[in-house]
Amino acid sequence: MDKTVVKMIENLKEKTGHTLEEWKEVISAQKLVKHGEIVKFLKESHNVTHGYASEIALKVLGSDADSSNNTDEFLESQYKGKENLKPFYDKLIAEIQGFNGDFEIAPKKTYVSLKRKKQFVILNPASKTRFEIGFNLKGIEPQGKLEAEKPNGICSHKINLSDIKEIDEEVIAWIKMAFEKAG
Repeated sequence: MDKTVVKMIENLKEKTGHTLEEWKEVISAQKLVKHGEIVKFLKESHNVTHGYASEIALKVLGSDADSSNNTDEFLESQYKGKENLKPFYDKLIAEIQGFNGDFEIAPKKTYVSLKRKKQFVILNPASKTRFEIGFNLKGIEPQGKLEAEKPNGICSHKINLSDIKEIDEEVIAWIKMAFEKAG
């Protein structure tokens, strides 16, 4: 289990008022079965921050890499029917591995989270023709390819790609900025 998740689970009672087991009971009683429903419920009904709400939802649903014994299954399933987008992921990972500093690759059910001290980007085969990079760049004005994302989400910005040639110096520079801010 990644260090950030371990710390979150250890601090869950202090930060949210309940342990993971208690949250599982609360959510089960509500009969919530979708990630978004659980996150919304926790944020609106219990004032849980987005990061904790999302992690609780992942754990309750067993849809994170830590709940699975095989993270390769997550990657395989993410690109099923979207095999044309796997080279986007491979190219981006290769570029990021060239940065100066460590980072963690944490596959989730539908995307891959990249983390240092905190998450800096997510890599998401969003549709059969669109690859999305989500960024944690709060306080940065959108410009160029960088678009603002919905407020209060885990990502503050995104870049949508439909051609691998769109992974250019600008895209890598935005990723590097997020990488450095998360370090």
